Amino acid sequence: MQALINAIAAMEPGTDAQRIFHGRGGLHPGYEHLALDFYPPVFVLTSFVPLEDDTLAAVQTALALRWQQLMPGQPINWVYQCRVDGPAETRLMAGEVPDPHDVSEHGARFRVHVQKGQNHGLFLDMAAGRQWVTEHATRQPGLRVLNLFAYTCAFSVVALKAGARHVLNVDMSHGAIRIGQQNHQLNGISIGASFLPHDIFSTWGKITRAGPYDLIIVDPPSYQKGSFVATKDYARLMRRLPDLLMHGGHALLCLNAPELGVAFLQNQMQELAPSMRLVQRIANPKAFADVDENRSLKVLLYQESMEIS
Repeated sequence: MQALINAIAAMEPGTDAQRIFHGRGGLHPGYEHLALDFYPPVFVLTSFVPLEDDTLAAVQTALALRWQQLMPGQPINWVYQCRVDGPAETRLMAGEVPDPHDVSEHGARFRVHVQKGQNHGLFLDMAAGRQWVTEHATRQPGLRVLNLFAYTCAFSVVALKAGARHVLNVDMSHGAIRIGQQNHQLNGISIGASFLPHDIFSTWGKITRAGPYDLIIVDPPSYQKGSFVATKDYARLMRRLPDLLMHGGHALLCLNAPELGVAFLQNQMQELAPSMRLVQRIANPKAFADVDENRSLKVLLYQESMEIS
């Protein structure tokens, strides 16, 4: 447990949501089951194996000590979540969780739910992808954006804040879309966003009629039974990209499946959408460093060039 304790002792969390300890990256052998995140003012410790009481007590001591150094007199708030088999077990270990609980990232506000389910409302590892969208929308104001697998619509929020004209958010989860609408309200965004709480694969007609788009964001789950399985369903998306994009438009393809490397996306794109040119891979945040970048989150930027090689 020493690597985690050391990370807590050295942490300098700011006001934004962030990862503190990324054991899953393999840089700390033996700690691959652990992650510590900060959703101000709450720390969330996630473990993929059950932790003993004495281990949790050691984490409590380390967090409380460092927090008193950083914020004297302020109580520590933290949650423990164990993800093994079946539903995750979530426990409030100390302090309290705000209700509602809103966090920030580079000036944008997002609603999170750290005591409900495994997905808390904002994927911290996608921060660099959101930053790229912010910069792109700033450079090219007036973009029309298609946000597929929108979840709670964080990409939409940052795009519209940066100057996009319109974002169509599509996700089959009505609950996620409702939170996405709240996120727009939190940021004072009242126009420019539309929402389709539908299965993407049965909604192509509406998606096509609303296009073409300057930017398409594809951020699906790697495996969600009955919804999306990357190994067979990503290809169905890739085929449609050239027809949905404006000439010179961009597509941001995301994949968080350790078993599928960068070549999985590149090879299929070359075969299925040969007019799309790979521009770059967006580097992951430093807090999510991995011993094998092929296993970490993949965020690839493509541009529609109309030149078939």
